[in-house]
Amino acid sequence: MRLMAFDYGTKRIGIAVTDPLQIIATGLDTVHPMHIIDYLKKYLQTAQVERFIVGEPKQMDNTPSQSAIHVKGFVNLLKKTFPEIPVEMLDERFTSKMASAVIAQSGMGKKARQNKELVDTVSAVILLQSYMSRA
Repeated sequence: MRLMAFDYGTKRIGIAVTDPLQIIATGLDTVHPMHIIDYLKKYLQTAQVERFIVGEPKQMDNTPSQSAIHVKGFVNLLKKTFPEIPVEMLDERFTSKMASAVIAQSGMGKKARQNKELVDTVSAVILLQSYMSRA
């Protein structure tokens, strides 16, 4: 069964998923929050997901950031819609900066580095890799 991670934003949600053996994290897609439940219902018809990992936005002093309330609503929606799939929160500080750095190091041009959808997807991959390395 796969693990699935979300980098939640009010405009886009970056999604990453592991292979069934949970060895490799891969960027899956970027979806508007309004369409995420339909997207997940369709995805879950063809793949089994063991756990959802959601990035928890925090300030440098470890307090919740401004977007934390939106993320909490998203987590509640996931739990209500997919009660059989556990949801875990994971500190997402620096994932967007790390994603931008990874994209820059990959040799992609400035336009790719400014593609917010790509940054959100790579952020979700970094979040998922971080979760997997804790185990």
